[in-house]
Amino acid sequence: MSTTNVPDALASIREDFLELPEAERLQLLLEFSNGLPPVSDEVAAHPEMTERVAECQSPVYIYVEIVDDAVTMHATAPPEAPTTRGFASILAQGVQGLSPDEVLAIPDDYPQSIGLTRAVSPLRIAGMTGMLMRVKRQVALKR
Repeated sequence: MSTTNVPDALASIREDFLELPEAERLQLLLEFSNGLPPVSDEVAAHPEMTERVAECQSPVYIYVEIVDDAVTMHATAPPEAPTTRGFASILAQGVQGLSPDEVLAIPDDYPQSIGLTRAVSPLRIAGMTGMLMRVKRQVALKR
């Protein structure tokens, strides 16, 4: 499990998961799904700005913007996909306000480090990893 280069917000989220018994971690993930920030009006009006995350079974779309050296991740995921929404919410909240360099330094295995690998399918963990890779790629292209 990587512990270096994890921004404070993502490290705190990971700690919240790891402090819970495994049986309760899915409940926390569902709470995150309810906290997925809405996309900006601009992204809502122009969905073509977003990129589909092919690794996710559910239709997840991501758009990353950088304003004044601060990253914001916009994501949409259907309400009927709470696990996917939870993962998107973790990333959106975790990268909010980070610099591009901080986002690019997030360990690629962060999704495997939050204690859900036995609670959800490997396919779902791969979906979150796919989201993280899209965020990092978009940041790299825009910085």
